Amino acid sequence: MNPTYMVIEFKRQARDVSNVMFVLLLPAAMYLLFGASTAGGEQMAGHANLKYYVMASMAAYGAVSAVTDISATAATEQTQGWGRQIGLTPMRPWQFVLTKTVVALAFAAVAMVIVYAVGIFTGAKADATWIWWATAAISLGCSAVFALYGLAAGLLFKSDSAAGVASGAVTFFAFFGNVFIPLSGTMLDIARFTPMYGMIGLVRWPVLEGFLADGKREELWWYIANVVAWTVIFLALALWGVRRSRARR
Repeated sequence: MNPTYMVIEFKRQARDVSNVMFVLLLPAAMYLLFGASTAGGEQMAGHANLKYYVMASMAAYGAVSAVTDISATAATEQTQGWGRQIGLTPMRPWQFVLTKTVVALAFAAVAMVIVYAVGIFTGAKADATWIWWATAAISLGCSAVFALYGLAAGLLFKSDSAAGVASGAVTFFAFFGNVFIPLSGTMLDIARFTPMYGMIGLVRWPVLEGFLADGKREELWWYIANVVAWTVIFLALALWGVRRSRARR
């Protein structure tokens, strides 16, 4: 990983103030709307109250949205010539992918800090301090999968709208990944194979220990297998996109 390029990349992303503010503040706004202001938020759900449950879910969704949006800007960079300049450097494809991922995770971390800070001041509670740290660490770590997804989308599609399409698909993944609405029956069976199901299950594990809305319990290994499988898929697509974009030059 090239530290110099990472600093340059971070500054480039931060210049788009309107986009940065949207990425950083939207998750907190969603928590205030669906968690802090919801009746019954003080009721317990596993090892935390419902406010905490919603807060952790929105923080995870926010982290995924942030890393997807930031990393998918590779599409715009292609049209502006930035990708061509990087192609002339000795950076290897895996170094480019890793640097993009780290920068995207930095923005995701800030977004999550904002959500958790709002949660603290609005009554989100968990049985132990370690639960706060665990859910935050799992969210940030697993969101790296979607940094690869956003990068792959940006590199494989030439259109300037690639970032918007990739970000929009994240909302689709969230709805069908058991993030926003508790699913059951056939919908839950389908959700198990979607990209966000494993991540949100791991994020909620310290709170719910795998128990679902229908009272059934998901095994931990299934969440892990889901995350690993989608990591491999998105990493392969991202590396393919880097090689294909450089091959055109």
